This record gives sequence, C-alpha cells and structure tokens, in this order.
Amino acid sequence: MNPTLDPITLELLWTRMISIVDEAAAAMVRTSFSTIVRESNDFACVLTTADGRSVAQATNSIPSFMNTMPRTIRHFLEAFPLDQLEPGDVLITNDIWQGTGHLPDISVAKPIFQGGKVVAWAGSVAHAPDIGGRIRSADAREVYEEGLQIPIMKVMRKGEIDATFERIIRKNVREPDQVMGDLFAQFTALRMIESRMLALMAERGLTEIDTLAGEIHARSEKAMRAAIRGLPEGVYRRSAISDGLDHPIKLALTLTIKDGEITVDYAGTDAQVPRSINVCLAYTIAYTCYGLRAVLLPNVPNNEGVMAPIHVKAPEGCILNSQPPAAGGARALIGHFVPMMVIGALADAMPERAIAAVGSPLWCVNLSGVRESGTPFTNLFFMNGGYGGSHKQDGANVLSWPSNISSTPVEMIEKMSPLHVRHRQLRTGTGGAGMHRGGTGQAIAFENRNKTPIVVSFMAERTRDEAAAQGLAGGQPGAPGAVILNGVTVNPKVQHVLNPGEVVELLTPGGGGFGPAGQRDPAATLRDAQDGYVGAAANQ
Repeated sequence: MNPTLDPITLELLWTRMISIVDEAAAAMVRTSFSTIVRESNDFACVLTTADGRSVAQATNSIPSFMNTMPRTIRHFLEAFPLDQLEPGDVLITNDIWQGTGHLPDISVAKPIFQGGKVVAWAGSVAHAPDIGGRIRSADAREVYEEGLQIPIMKVMRKGEIDATFERIIRKNVREPDQVMGDLFAQFTALRMIESRMLALMAERGLTEIDTLAGEIHARSEKAMRAAIRGLPEGVYRRSAISDGLDHPIKLALTLTIKDGEITVDYAGTDAQVPRSINVCLAYTIAYTCYGLRAVLLPNVPNNEGVMAPIHVKAPEGCILNSQPPAAGGARALIGHFVPMMVIGALADAMPERAIAAVGSPLWCVNLSGVRESGTPFTNLFFMNGGYGGSHKQDGANVLSWPSNISSTPVEMIEKMSPLHVRHRQLRTGTGGAGMHRGGTGQAIAFENRNKTPIVVSFMAERTRDEAAAQGLAGGQPGAPGAVILNGVTVNPKVQHVLNPGEVVELLTPGGGGFGPAGQRDPAATLRDAQDGYVGAAANQ
C-alpha cells in the first residue's frame, strides 16, 4: 500500500525525486573523463516508471532528452520484457531511431527492482567523445559512415560489464579511455538513482511509484491543458530556412490549437538528404514539446504529463522524420530550428512571451589527428551565438539555445587538444537591431600547434543571409556567421585539413531583434556602444 498523496506529500516526494536525479547528474560530471560531459553539459539523467513514462529529469539535462530517453526505455522493454531482466542489468543503444537521433549519444538504462519486481528505471544519455568512423561532419552520406552502431543489448548482466562489448568499443574509437570513462560515469549515475530511489521508497513505505507518477502526470497534464485553453483556438503557421547544403532547406510548421490540445504538423518540409543533417522523429517531437513547454508551462518540471496534450506529425522521409539509412550526426543543424518555429508560430497569440530567432543551431568544432607519440586523438568543442531579443529585454550574448550546452572554456580547449586559441571575443554589431537588441555572436580563432595536420569539421548554421536569425515585431535579423580558414571563407558542411600553424576562425551568428529599432531607449544605445556590442555610429 502507498500513503495518501495529499498536496504536501506529493510536493515533497516530487522534489525528492528531482533531487535524486540532480545528485546523479552531479556525480556523473565529477566522474566523467571528457570535456563534453564535464565542461559542456551534454548529457541527461532521468527517472521513469516501470513502463518507461518519465517522472523526473535532472535540472541541467539537455532539453531534447526529456522525450528521447523515456522512448528509448520503451524500446528497451520491447527487446527485453520485464521477465527477461534481472537486478544489476544495464541496457544500452545508440541507434539513431531508438535513441536521440545520432550515434555519438549513448543511452543506457537500469531497471530498479524492489521485492523481486521492476518498479522504475534509471536512465542516462551522454554524448561520447568518439564513436568511431569519420569524425562527425555534415557531409556523411549514410549512417554507416558515422561510426559504430550499438544495437539494443545488455551492456551489464547482474552488475558485470560485457567484456566483449568493451573490447569492441576500445577497438573502434580513438579515445578509448575517455569513451569508457564517460560510460562508467553513466553507470555511476544509474546506480545512484537506483540506491536513492530505493531508500526513498523504504523511508516513505512505497511499494511502487506508479500511483505517485500518475498523480504527477495528471496534475501536469491538467496544467498544460489549462495553459493551452488560455490561447485563442485556431491554426498558426511558421516556416524557416536553413543553410542546407548546395541550396537552402525549407522547414514548414502548421500548429493547430483546439479543445485544450495542440497538434503540430510539419507537412511541407523538404525531404531528407544524403548528408548527416537529417532528424529522426523522436528528436523532432522532443524539441517541439520543449518549445511549447518553454512558452506555456516553464515552471513545471519535465515529465510525461506535460507532453500528453501535444501531438506531433511529420511526413515519413522528410528531413524532420528521417528513415534508415539516413545519416544524422549533425541533426542539430536542422532540429534546433524546431522550437524556434514553434515559438514563432505562437508569437501572434502571445507576443509578450515570444522571442526573436536565436543565433543557433549550436556551433561546434570537431577535430581528429595523431599526437607526437603516434596515438590518435579526437575531441569537440562547443560555442554559441546570440540570443533573440524579446518583449521585455535584449537578447543575451553568446548563449546556447535550445540546447543548454556550455561553451568550452579556452583553458580546456588548449589542455585537451593541440589547438592554441588566438582570440575569443564578442562580434561587435552582430545582434539584430530593435527596440530590444538581439544578442551578439562571438569570434574564436584556433591555431594548429600539432606537428602534423589535423582534420576539422564544423557544426555551423545560419551562414547564409537568408538563414540569418530573423527579428520579431519589426526587429531586424542578426548577422549571419562564417567559418574562415587561413583568411578564406569556406564551406562549413565539409571536412577540412588544418596544417601545422594554420588558423581557422569561427564567427557565430547574432540573434534577431524585437520591435522597431526607432523605439529603442537612447540610453541603451549609448551603453551598447560603450560596451562594444555595437559600433559607435550604430542606430539601434
């Protein structure tokens, strides 16, 4: 029997569960090996019910994983029903269409047993420093080029790691200690969630969490439906243009509000392409839900109930619902447009909560080479563009959105790679003009200090004028970005060789402005010029 869930008890238990996954996330950061987890925060820790419905997610987790990890656990259950699981088992996959949409993200989950039965799942996703194959680049033509595919399997049986699995991983990656170190950090997080949840259940006399989860889901769903009913019913549309490859790619969205529910349909979006910018449906759904939750219900923690009134559709084979064997390593270059389109579609209905487009998708540099010792290395570093201006304030400078990944510190870039950072600075005048200015992008220049060439590739978007972050309510677009190799602007969607002493500079985009520039407070314009955000003669 479970105790009665009065409001105070419910709040205490819900907060405790969030604290548990937060503690697991902190342990994962402390025990990880790569800068990707330790510095950039590209991971998630979650707790679900026995049937894979999300209950709690670590506060700093990547937003898209709020949907993908529970879906992955449900895929695990299809492959390994509850009667085939034992205490100490851990399941794993990085399958594009059963995971997060690209191979570097490794998803693991552990069934939590109490009284001989599974009562919950502990789950974790983390971006591995390497997954083999060519380094992550937008020009891979199919998934088989992108690295090692891990089918759903038991990576641990009764607490013992599969030794064959570890040998396969170590043979296929350039940084085996980092990859396995991060994976064991994920296992640490799972064990912590398991032990803390069992202690909480024992303390509170809980024999299962389905009742508790059901109450959380019901209340969250009720709150989301109420928020939706506060909007005018109708059909709202939005489109976006990405850089694409040889030519721009169009994304289309139709958002319908009716009877306390929202349906988002991506019909009219361009087809998937033979490059790695394709997006699986789970990732599209995740960022659609995130965009809606960020606007409508920002203060309710992520859980299954929040997503219940939201329905997402995308035609099979379009770039937002890719089909095998489509490559997806750079799927964020398209997928990160999704929540911005959702918010843009709702701008007419609730302009006070909308923001102009951000200088995102997230930018990233991937590199690979050979050390002086002859051993291979690989790493990747993140950097951000400007945030969009809003009804209330200017956009923040150099802020990641929709993913909450941190820019990698200069000290860690130089410690973990043969790159020397020549400069890192804000890009003056790159935020879109407006009543509230868009945030500025950044300029960062890397020099190859290795004695041999290194291969570099980039996750870079909004480099065409037509793909620049658009303003809202009369605001101006932000400046597009660029990748400059030895002083020459190059195609960011292909790999490049950086010879010893050569320099590559990344210029990230600015965010869009909000409202007419003529309505900007003159004092704010003066401060911008004094702070170097705009040129002295700028009229913003």
